Amino acid sequence: MFLLIVVFAGPSLAQDTLPKFTVTTRGPIKGSNKIFISWTNTFEAVSQISIQRSIDSTKNFQTILTVPDPRVRQNGFVDAKAQTPFLFYRLFIVMEGGKYLFSKSSRPFWDTIRAAQQPVVTLNGNGNKRILFSEAIPASETEQLKLSLKQNTEDNNAAARTYIVKKGEAILRTISEPEFKNFYDSIVQQTKDTLVFRTLDTILVKTFVPKVIYKPSQYVYTERDGNIAISLSDAPKKQYSIKFFEENETELFEIKQVKDSFITLDKANFLHAGWFWFELYEEGKLKEKHRFYIPKDF
Repeated sequence: MFLLIVVFAGPSLAQDTLPKFTVTTRGPIKGSNKIFISWTNTFEAVSQISIQRSIDSTKNFQTILTVPDPRVRQNGFVDAKAQTPFLFYRLFIVMEGGKYLFSKSSRPFWDTIRAAQQPVVTLNGNGNKRILFSEAIPASETEQLKLSLKQNTEDNNAAARTYIVKKGEAILRTISEPEFKNFYDSIVQQTKDTLVFRTLDTILVKTFVPKVIYKPSQYVYTERDGNIAISLSDAPKKQYSIKFFEENETELFEIKQVKDSFITLDKANFLHAGWFWFELYEEGKLKEKHRFYIPKDF
């Protein structure tokens, strides 16, 4: 099963906010069986999100994935094994404290729109997709703005335009057209941020947010049945110990000596579903501090 942290660009692919979600099938052929499920999470105390599907809109739902980190703000999944694009999907959402809810079921719709990101004028000989123009700006005016910016990089004595630079709704600064090249270079060379021309004289700075992808430990990890595996090939020869903690790092219990190369801990030892930390020590020295997730049975 293929897991993807989905980041879609453009208004046509805007993700719905939980408990609503977006489910589409996209591609050159209508009826493609690759299903895209995505959402934006604004809940502050969510402990589990599971994706379920069914051939019926009200019953017989089965879980196909519990996401590793339900707190990721923009997340999703590509269901590449759907036997038909006419299935129904819903989300099972568990909050801290045990309260839960189901989203409304939804069938994929065929998304024929593509989020076309238009590169700005080639200031340094190459287009840059981190400089975008809003579709609200008429095409003719966009072309004039591109030409103006290009001339400005070649002639610093060109007539100046004043731009308003914003982040969200806050105004960061105003900048004249002759200064734009330096401003552009500072964004491109020193950050991964994106500049969006919302109007002819307003620039929005969109801060780069890296995708968060959970990578489990190779030593302590969750198996498919929810139990915890400990894999230490040289455990019979070395002194290993492990401490387990709640997500808030309250200590749960300790295994003072791991004697076998592979052991399994029943998930019941952890009393509840959710994230847990562990500290693995080798010969008394910290070898790894990492976390794992136990999904909730339902």
